[in-house]
Amino acid sequence: MKHLRYIACGSLAAMALTAGAAAAQVVTIATGAQGSLAYSSGQAVARVANDAGITARTQPLVGYLPLINAGEVDFGFSNGVEAAFAYTGTGNYDRENPNMRLAGVMFPLTTGLMAPCDLGLKTAADLAAKASELRIASEYTSSTIIPYYIQGGLANAGVSYDDFQKVPVASFVDGINALGDGLVDVALVSLNAGAGQQASVQLKSRGGLCYVSLDDSDTGVAAFKEHLASGWLVPFKQNPDINGLQDYDANIMRIPWVLLTNGDVDEETVYTLVKSVAEGKEALTDAFGLFRLADAQSMAPASEVPYHPGALRYFEEAGIPVGE
Repeated sequence: MKHLRYIACGSLAAMALTAGAAAAQVVTIATGAQGSLAYSSGQAVARVANDAGITARTQPLVGYLPLINAGEVDFGFSNGVEAAFAYTGTGNYDRENPNMRLAGVMFPLTTGLMAPCDLGLKTAADLAAKASELRIASEYTSSTIIPYYIQGGLANAGVSYDDFQKVPVASFVDGINALGDGLVDVALVSLNAGAGQQASVQLKSRGGLCYVSLDDSDTGVAAFKEHLASGWLVPFKQNPDINGLQDYDANIMRIPWVLLTNGDVDEETVYTLVKSVAEGKEALTDAFGLFRLADAQSMAPASEVPYHPGALRYFEEAGIPVGE
């Protein structure tokens, strides 16, 4: 009898272990190539997800939003503009991805149109006045979302790509490099990116790089949002640590960097992951510095992509306002 009791206890323990393994949450997080924004974001989120009891496996992939929609991966990252285009089948997407869901905003991205400071393009009006004389980075064949950012900035100034001399480039970084090399006069730049800082140094003899300050009037903002509905304009205060050569403040672009999932991922998994992100800022920032800009109370702005029920459940519980 004693022997049978040990067997029974052993069987129950094995069953418990099997049940626990079956209940374990395992998710895939799509990221970009190593060194990319999505890659670094994915590594950080995977860390807090694992701490929360979710086994998160990162996968470096390119063009993965349709894969999220199809359920081939569970989570992934995008800027808010491209996420809306993918969901609606507009912009740089030729078909809808209706099963995509938004888990929440990770942190804001800040960028803007820049030019060598000696060109004197301080305002949107300056840019419009000299448009025909200026070479502008265009096409961005491997970063097809970038022209929409630029078009938003140009529309804010009352001009379009056709008013400039267009110079095709392949990627966001290639556009910045072309600016630093003197091949173009205007491109989209983020000064907290290494390429932007390098271009500013290359152009030191021309005063460095300066942001074009966009028009923050109601009319200017409306024109900007026709191209970048999820974006907004923010004042950039001259920062000597990253841009000591610009001696004026400027209105530049801010776009949300978001975590996406799909409607087939179960509510509890999304709830747990969103909670781990919202409440894990310190760990996230230790893993990837840009998470220092994260704000849990701003995780759920108005969006064309619907929020996942698991995310909404957490936002309601935590008192985080959801935009409409």
